[in-house]
Amino acid sequence: MITETELPKSRSFEQPCPIRDVLDRIGDQWSLLVLDALAGGTLRFNAISRQIDDISKQMLSKTLRRLEHDGFVHRTVYAEVPPRVEYELTGLGRSFLEPMKGLIAWADTHHAAICEARADYSAREPA
Repeated sequence: MITETELPKSRSFEQPCPIRDVLDRIGDQWSLLVLDALAGGTLRFNAISRQIDDISKQMLSKTLRRLEHDGFVHRTVYAEVPPRVEYELTGLGRSFLEPMKGLIAWADTHHAAICEARADYSAREPA
């Protein structure tokens, strides 16, 4: 059996389960919405914020940093006054669009059934 220390750095993971590590990122409350907003092309911070009405500026900033850290988003800062910052999907981010759209379509199609199941479950639970 190969241990993690014997793996090349490119195959070594900080998390013991790569699937959980990736799903934790894309499965958080805001990442899919940010990636979906950027699917149409390069956007500035305020444009992303307008597309996701209920996200705070602080949470959007944190989400963009995490997506950039994980290689889904590229941030470009232009040396202007005031500074102009643009965000765009990387190749990795664009490669995720197709499975993401499938997930979004599935959720949209089945949302009513899930809500109904929740209501049925809550009605059966003792108070």
